[in-house]
Amino acid sequence: MPASVPRHDQAQREAEALEFLHLYHTETGQPGLRQRQADLYRDGHLTLSTQELTFGARVAWRNSTRCVGRLPWQTLHVNDLRHVTAHDEVFTHLLVHLRGALNGGRILPTMSVFGPGVRIHNDQLIRYAGYRQPDGRVTGDPQNAALTDYLRGLGWRGGPGTPFDVLPLAIEAQGQVRLFDLPADATCEVRIEHPTCPAIGELGLRWHALPVISNMTLEIGGESFQAAPFNGWYLQTEIAARNLTDEHRYNLLPAVAAALGLDTRTRRSLWVDRALLELNMAVLHSFDRDGIRIADHHAVTWQFRHFETLEARAGRAVRGRWSWLLPPMAPATTPLWDRTYDDREVRPNFTAQPPAWQVARPGVCPFHH
Repeated sequence: MPASVPRHDQAQREAEALEFLHLYHTETGQPGLRQRQADLYRDGHLTLSTQELTFGARVAWRNSTRCVGRLPWQTLHVNDLRHVTAHDEVFTHLLVHLRGALNGGRILPTMSVFGPGVRIHNDQLIRYAGYRQPDGRVTGDPQNAALTDYLRGLGWRGGPGTPFDVLPLAIEAQGQVRLFDLPADATCEVRIEHPTCPAIGELGLRWHALPVISNMTLEIGGESFQAAPFNGWYLQTEIAARNLTDEHRYNLLPAVAAALGLDTRTRRSLWVDRALLELNMAVLHSFDRDGIRIADHHAVTWQFRHFETLEARAGRAVRGRWSWLLPPMAPATTPLWDRTYDDREVRPNFTAQPPAWQVARPGVCPFHH
């Protein structure tokens, strides 16, 4: 047992590893369970094969209580990049991930697992800057104001200052943090237009096509992988009912209502609801126009019920956080409205990392270009 690992932590890691090996060999039917158990007892930890890593990553998605889009969990493509630990190589593979997962609009669920010492400080690979203004307002996405400040502290000079400037990636590797600008062909943005209201298109809204989460630690069999960015595809309400409309985000419902010519003097006119509906229609229309895969809240909730049926046939319980599974738009019209779920977390799974600027990281220093 390594001297640096407390005995109780080591015991927990071994217990998780044994549980994972049993799960892997039971569900896949692969032989060799006893040999892998012997490997664990000999080494004190589990060195995952690529097949085990892929299975574990897929099950982590299957176990994600906050995700309503788990039906295609078995299709997740996993890039085993545990040998990649240098900044430039990590960035090169991230570009491969972004371009490959986009797949010409037919988005492929993809995960890239990097080696030890690698961490991506952005919470998603593609994020828009939030520039703080002297009067307290924010140009861009207010949610990313702290990240923007952090990246500027690392040496980023800022973009053109538009509401949709793509932030650089802060990649930690080998004890240093370096910044990398994403090329336009790796971000693939969609212009938001409405099928019947040109004024909404004139607002100049857009959003990126691919949501790649990059601030979650992948936990499999007692092993942790800090750099394991992964993507599915967007649900339209994520963009139109949250990102662009939350008051602490872009807060665009008043502008959309004005474009629609709605009476906004009182909420009793339901202008908020009507503007929200039309913006959701605009997002779906725009992604469909560009041939970019996107889910809608009615289809994805029915797909989740199908996922529950398949899991029941396999003898597995479906866990979930009801408040996350319900869409923020018309939740009572979905088949999940009257459902209840056990929200306890099980592994393999993902755990959230604290923002890099909130954590003291001895020995990690910025690399200035």
